[in-house]
Amino acid sequence: MNEQVTRELTLEALRQALGSRAETRDLIHHSDRGSQYASQDYRRALEKAGITCSMSRCGNCWDNAVVESFFGTLKTELIHEREFGTRAEAKIAITEYIEGFYNSRRRHSSLGYTSPLMFELQHASGKSGGSAPAPPGTSEGRHPGQERPDLAA
Repeated sequence: MNEQVTRELTLEALRQALGSRAETRDLIHHSDRGSQYASQDYRRALEKAGITCSMSRCGNCWDNAVVESFFGTLKTELIHEREFGTRAEAKIAITEYIEGFYNSRRRHSSLGYTSPLMFELQHASGKSGGSAPAPPGTSEGRHPGQERPDLAA
């Protein structure tokens, strides 16, 4: 997170994302048409990692529907729930939400009610179908994916 979305910020985010996974083959990186994503440095980094670059069509917000949905969920489940005193506090809370809950435990209907992590593990091991085991902290009677992490500061 930064005050501005710069080429350096996006390159650092890409480095962090690549550092957290063993395999990048067959990945597609979708972005809007921002200059930071269109820069030669950024496109070269994607190419070097073997990632296919995909950009939105000019003026077509529907191309980014998945990302827009994610930001809506983030705002609903975290941002609108609390006030942050500092940018650093917000960065910590958002990182914890994404890494500690959204990717690892929150079940997504588009993934057959598995978490992104579970879906990726199943895909990597060649498994298909079936449902993921209930993530830790699942509350009976709640809609799948809506189990909230402890967000108390």
